[in-house]
Amino acid sequence: MGSPVRVLAEATPVTRDRYVDLLRVASLAAVVLGHWLMAAVTPDGVGNLLAVVPALQPLTWLLQVMPVFFFVGGFAHALSYRSLLRKRPEGSTDSVYAAFLRARLQRLLRPTMVFVLVWGAAALLIQLLGGGGGLTGVTLRLVTQPLWFIGIYLAMVAFTPPLLRLHERYGRGAFAGLAGAAAAVDVLRFAAGVPYVEFLNFAFVWLAVHQLGFLRADGRLGAGPGLHALRRPALLAGGGLITAVTLVAFGPYPLSMVGMPGEKVSNMAPPTLALLCHGLWLVGAVELLRTPAARLLARPRAWRTVVAANGVAMTAFLWHLTAMLGVYGAMLALDVPLPEPATAAWWAQTPLRLAVAAALTAVLVATFRTFERPAPTAAVQGHGPLAALGATLCLLGVLGLSMVGFAGLLEGRTALLIAIPVTAPAAVAMTLCGWLLVERAGRGRGRGQRP
Repeated sequence: MGSPVRVLAEATPVTRDRYVDLLRVASLAAVVLGHWLMAAVTPDGVGNLLAVVPALQPLTWLLQVMPVFFFVGGFAHALSYRSLLRKRPEGSTDSVYAAFLRARLQRLLRPTMVFVLVWGAAALLIQLLGGGGGLTGVTLRLVTQPLWFIGIYLAMVAFTPPLLRLHERYGRGAFAGLAGAAAAVDVLRFAAGVPYVEFLNFAFVWLAVHQLGFLRADGRLGAGPGLHALRRPALLAGGGLITAVTLVAFGPYPLSMVGMPGEKVSNMAPPTLALLCHGLWLVGAVELLRTPAARLLARPRAWRTVVAANGVAMTAFLWHLTAMLGVYGAMLALDVPLPEPATAAWWAQTPLRLAVAAALTAVLVATFRTFERPAPTAAVQGHGPLAALGATLCLLGVLGLSMVGFAGLLEGRTALLIAIPVTAPAAVAMTLCGWLLVERAGRGRGRGQRP
């Protein structure tokens, strides 16, 4: 008997789109590497390398690949939801929504809840013992920031059924509507000065990218063998890139496609039309690479590597900042000099820091990977309203925790979530209750259903 990875790889159906799995892994890996490279840690705190060396900001046009992950999510969600609809018993009036949510969120929420509970307990213990200052306090504040991605992804899963129906009715018109809404929001924001309207683009921009995944699921992005099939992704990449460059050059948008400390306008928080156009060029670019990548993934060794990485990708993403800050903490504890960021000594030290951070991440993955393993297949029916309530609580809890962090637990530190103050304990409670509701609602009811 071979290893589990080899068995899983060899059992892959010939109809599976392996390139999607590669894009999922590669996009998360790029985010991890970007975070490790951008961290400019000194004994006084944590800064951003891109702020120290603004000339490096164009690199964000390659390293800001979250649009690719959300695009891949749209593709996978469309296939998953349609599959559950086909499995629904004929004449059944039960919703498949709850089963869909549970099926899509299991491998996302289980490792996330473990991460939240482990760090919550550690933060409470540290602060009860009188710690929480210096780099430790910064770590308690920063480790939860990547959870914003989990929150956005939760919203995408939750909105898949209605948006998929819009897609099936209007096709590219549904994407055009979301993109047009994102553009209108920026006009109201920058030209008319309408307050708070920019926050609507957390939905419009990311859901527009997600909608591109639906088009791919229907084979309507056009990539494939032959020059004619490459026309649409080439137009998407070229049009997106030209428009993004134009918006940045002549509009109110910053060059960096990630958030920068102290900036008045960010392309990320909230997302802008420039970031949407950046996403379009990235999606077009990766679609142009689909055919050569498919040839590579036909090789057993390459495919086994992707399968192995997919099995731990979310765990690695959740814990990579813990590993990076742990490396810097160990260096400070051992009195290892921390060179000034972007100096020759700092760059010379970078490969070693990255290697140690990767090794520590591997240890954390080995410790927590079991929580990312898929659970038994869910029923194809469930309690839709209960699942929707659970997803909403998870969304609010995860986003709240990404904003407030674990620093200041004993002082009741708060952050504003949609104009409502939220504390870390409240955010954890919402996330945990929401996850339990999604699990309960998606297990189906009635006899004769699989557990």
